[in-house]
Amino acid sequence: MPQTVEQALAQARSYTDGIDYLYIRLPPQAITAAAGVLAEIGQPFAALIVDKDEVSLLIPEEALADFARRLPGYTASAERYRLITLDVVLEPTLVGFMARISAALAAAQISILPLAAFSRDHILVPKEQHALAIAALEKLRSASK
Repeated sequence: MPQTVEQALAQARSYTDGIDYLYIRLPPQAITAAAGVLAEIGQPFAALIVDKDEVSLLIPEEALADFARRLPGYTASAERYRLITLDVVLEPTLVGFMARISAALAAAQISILPLAAFSRDHILVPKEQHALAIAALEKLRSASK
């Protein structure tokens, strides 16, 4: 029987690592530099997203000082983010999980940056709203049991 959103929500635990993250924007030609920085950081959590217009790099705030000179033309987000991993293995056919997470956080006036790994989802929230986000997710999880 396929996994349901209610099952996934009931099983999900909110994991956080207590690290402040920055979103870095780079020009498209900086992909190699960004990938090199990501490889050298070499620990979770980090992300690299490349599209036709830009390279986006999500890294721990403390790493920027070490690597800024290798990231030509970068712009760093003014906002500091905190990670929340929705720690449950999600079936690839599951529909609506992130919609429910997003709706619960939107109702609490919390902006999110959603990211998906192969088997679990992650969200980044503004550092100042982290505790509120955890509480909203716990309320959603409790209501799903």
